[in-house]
Amino acid sequence: MRKITLAFSAACLLLGLNHSVVAKESAPAPLNPGVTVAQLAQQAPVHWVSVAQIENSLLGRPPIAVGFDIDDTVLFSSPGFYRGQKEYSPGKQDYLKNPEFWEKMNNGWDEFSMPKEVAKQLITLHLKRGDSIYFVTGRSQTKTETVTKTLQNDFLIPQSAVNPVIFAGDKEGQNTKTQWLKDKQIKIFYGDSDNDITAAQDMGARGIRVLRASNSSYQPLPKAGAFGEEVIVNSEY
Repeated sequence: MRKITLAFSAACLLLGLNHSVVAKESAPAPLNPGVTVAQLAQQAPVHWVSVAQIENSLLGRPPIAVGFDIDDTVLFSSPGFYRGQKEYSPGKQDYLKNPEFWEKMNNGWDEFSMPKEVAKQLITLHLKRGDSIYFVTGRSQTKTETVTKTLQNDFLIPQSAVNPVIFAGDKEGQNTKTQWLKDKQIKIFYGDSDNDITAAQDMGARGIRVLRASNSSYQPLPKAGAFGEEVIVNSEY
């Protein structure tokens, strides 16, 4: 009888322990977990700069050629890309290889794109300096385009300073922007993607990172500062 009682007690104890473990594993996260001052102070070792600091670094220098990527750098263009995906390849990236999408995107859908505030500041700065401004995009080239006119209007670029958008396209295993930066003798190139920064660095230019908005349709988000480049503060919008 005693053996049965001991066995029963052991079974109850084991059941209780298992129940305790399950309860701990299934317990919801605390509603107010709090944060320590050490967590708040933790920062990634990134070379942050402001637009004012970039301007200061150019004091006394003669006019130069500067370049800008377009999507997620000067324009928040996700609305057009979001619509293109829904219309041409729902849930897939195939639409990016569809000429019909690029015809629409390059000829009107940028009317739904929002100019980024950081781009307004940067372009104003370089226009004031008398720098030559080039827009170099990875978009596919189309027979016609209204992107140049849209950028001119959005950023108040005088007609005398407008250069047609350069459509570098996208080729697997090749950074299509590098040669264009070299051809135009671009000294500073602003971009949100890794390819933008490496294209600049590969030909000895100053690559400066503009933050991609976290709600961009272009995911995953890149690691800003991963190449030791300067990263502009508050440049996600």
